[in-house]
Amino acid sequence: MSAVQTHEVRAVAKWVRMSPRKARLVADHIRGRSVPEARTVLAFTQRAAAREVEKVLRSAVANAEANHGLLGDTLVISEAYVDEGPVMKRWRARARGRVARIKKPTCHITVKLVPGPDTARVPPTPPAALPAEEKTEQTSEPKAAEAKPKAQTTPRAKSKTSTGEKPRAPRKKKEEADS
Repeated sequence: MSAVQTHEVRAVAKWVRMSPRKARLVADHIRGRSVPEARTVLAFTQRAAAREVEKVLRSAVANAEANHGLLGDTLVISEAYVDEGPVMKRWRARARGRVARIKKPTCHITVKLVPGPDTARVPPTPPAALPAEEKTEQTSEPKAAEAKPKAQTTPRAKSKTSTGEKPRAPRKKKEEADS
């Protein structure tokens, strides 16, 4: 058995206020492309759906980098599809007491990424360990060092009300001052 593990990373945008048919036209352009190439295609696509698909692509790349340690530029879009969401039905008044139906469609955009042929992983960063000498110095003096800065804080200026003076009356408006 081979221990090759393929990470499939996905991102979904649900209830996007757009017709699924219009979003599918954009999703078809990026399917099977590498991430940098797909970003370029989406940047130069005139359709409004390109902005929404680009958001989902950025989210999928961020998921791959944060959760699986993959490099975003080496990923390939394995699947990009758009499903229908619920349709919001609205009514508009028309002549002679009739109504016209208004359908406001929504869609769910899904983008799935897989590592490309030149897969690279980001090495995990090891936690920074303090040397033994620094640990011993810090353990013996931190209580005394912490107490000094707290005691040396500058006192706050006393407000005029605490010294016995009366607070100033609010300024009069210009209209009142002129008359």
